[in-house]
Amino acid sequence: MTRPTWQRAAARYLPILDWGRRYDGAVLSSDLVAAVIVTIMLIPQSLAYAMLAGLPAEVGLYASVLPLVAYGIFGTSRTLAVGPVAVVSLMTASAIGEIAAQGTATYIAAAMLLALISGLMLIAMGLFRLGFVANFLSHPVISGFITASGLLIAAGQLKYILGVPAGGSTLTEIVTGLASSIGQTNAATLAVGVAVLGFLYFVRLRLKTLLTAAGMTPRGAEFVTKAGPVLAVAGTILATSFFGLGDRGVALVGAIPSGLPVPAIPVLDLELIRALAVPALLISLIGFVESVSVAQTLAAKRRQRIVPDQELIGLGAANIASAISSGYPVTGGFARSVVNFDAGAQTPAAGMFTAIGIAGATLFLTPLLADLPRATLAATIIVAVLSLVDLSALRRVWTYSKIDFSAMAATILGTLFLGVETGVVAGVALSLLLHLYRTSRPHMAVVGNVEGTEHFRNVERHAVTTSPEILSIRVDESLYFANSRYLEDRIAELTADRPELKHLILMCPAVNAIDASALESLEEINHRLDTAGITLHLSEVKGPVMDRLKRSHFLQELTGEVFFSQYQAVKKLGALQAA
Repeated sequence: MTRPTWQRAAARYLPILDWGRRYDGAVLSSDLVAAVIVTIMLIPQSLAYAMLAGLPAEVGLYASVLPLVAYGIFGTSRTLAVGPVAVVSLMTASAIGEIAAQGTATYIAAAMLLALISGLMLIAMGLFRLGFVANFLSHPVISGFITASGLLIAAGQLKYILGVPAGGSTLTEIVTGLASSIGQTNAATLAVGVAVLGFLYFVRLRLKTLLTAAGMTPRGAEFVTKAGPVLAVAGTILATSFFGLGDRGVALVGAIPSGLPVPAIPVLDLELIRALAVPALLISLIGFVESVSVAQTLAAKRRQRIVPDQELIGLGAANIASAISSGYPVTGGFARSVVNFDAGAQTPAAGMFTAIGIAGATLFLTPLLADLPRATLAATIIVAVLSLVDLSALRRVWTYSKIDFSAMAATILGTLFLGVETGVVAGVALSLLLHLYRTSRPHMAVVGNVEGTEHFRNVERHAVTTSPEILSIRVDESLYFANSRYLEDRIAELTADRPELKHLILMCPAVNAIDASALESLEEINHRLDTAGITLHLSEVKGPVMDRLKRSHFLQELTGEVFFSQYQAVKKLGALQAA
């Protein structure tokens, strides 16, 4: 039965109306199991990522409640798990660190406002269907940024592992700070940090295999493995109480307020909004790209689909929900989304149940976290972010494309040594400049007929037949302002040393667009060739390009014809020449 138009329109912006009407007991059971597993994983992650953002630990919990509910209502992915993530937490710290000191009320207020601005930007982009803007962040740039961020985050957490006072937002500053304070290393803190690092890597790499070999079911082994960070948290809290680690100089999380904050709109300060606008845009774009990549990958595995523009609205709603609940910017996390998927989540309701679990932990478990060593959270972050580092991608990209490697390397170096925002801006800017340079000199091949076929190939690569009176040039790029002059120069060069030339055919199967500048160049080429006694023809022009040409005077002034195929053009012109 076809649903009324208003219901389809409502479901477009409220996907919960679509999947919610088919919700049943079996789906509920699957979602509850996934929610339990993700909740166990998310509690220590939320605390750790809040610390990474320079915020009190409880803020991470706040950012893991209402945002999950908001995304469940507005998001289109069935398995994406939204919440605090490492890269966005680092970007938050970088953005707010320029404005306020950590630990101050202004710092916390700025984090809330940053989430609000980011949320509003995402919703605006979704409503105006601007999801394509994220395409300006190429994969090498994103990969390089995530790799550099992982290294930067891991390096920044070493001060908590060593128990030394050190700061800095770039790799140079961090290394310098660590080197100058290495003599102040706290032995007890170092012992806790190294022990937790070793334990978490053991859990990640070996525990599941050992448990399965011991007879545990794969699902049970997976559950215990994902609970590794929680076991580390519980173990170090007990160790703190038993050995009095706080009295030995081990920095602890300290008292965490119980309860949930009363929802409130962040203070709207115009100066603060201006200062946070650019960072908020970068966080929005990078968070969206990371989130939608994960969502599309997981959706494809179940032959589902997501709607990128609606994902913008879903993530925007999640960030606004985070802002009004004393949180900070959030997005879809790769690791927890994969866990959510593998645990059997069927709908976004799994995220809502996770929110209930996090809310329960915030209400009742926070007093138990006061004795949690900061080194434990630092180790949790290090293990999580180093899995994001993919240095092998450098070699792969270098082998495939030196231009893409340049953008990737610029992003990595810029992020590590100049700062988070500078790194990603440098990568995007260089990508765009290199794209303009590459497309400003399009590949143009002189082609000939492969004997016995209707195919035309590059004369420098294949054995083909050509005629001295007909020059066929295939243009392998759209024509626009950046390459229109190159087109003129190249054609002038190719026609200059062909005294017998009578016809020039521009073969256009790869030309997807011709802008006004390129149109003027074609008109000039047509005029120059006519003066030289050469007729200009086009072949294999795509429909949308032809539609635009028909709205100009070019086709009326064209000295030759527009042919459906290159073979048809050469056959007709060759016959004319023979006659």
